[in-house]
Amino acid sequence: MTNAEGRMQNAELKRYDIYERTFAFACRIVRLYRQLVRDRAIAPLALQLLRAGTGIGSNLEEAEAGQSKADFISKCRISLKEARESHYWLRLFIATEVMKPAQLQPLISEANEIVSILTAIVKKASQTPRRA
Repeated sequence: MTNAEGRMQNAELKRYDIYERTFAFACRIVRLYRQLVRDRAIAPLALQLLRAGTGIGSNLEEAEAGQSKADFISKCRISLKEARESHYWLRLFIATEVMKPAQLQPLISEANEIVSILTAIVKKASQTPRRA
């Protein structure tokens, strides 16, 4: 395998990874939503988390089918915003003692990692010159 082939394979694994990670994150958020919605006072906030947490991957999928580089970047930025919003709601549920930190910390950590990955994708895509 040449270096170029290795880099392409590595890039494909990373690309695959973020799609799988955001899908798995959405699945975990759906399961958490089912627990949270039992409390009527929390249900509206849980719905906000559900929308944000599932929107990360769906917007990333839309980015992949973007009509232009600008469209791709725009959808990735929306995914990034959704990831940050998910992180906010998870922190709020801990701060307001809706759930114990130990229960949500893995999701918060994953949200942080997704934010980091998406930030890197947006930065790299924004810096890469357009192809003719």
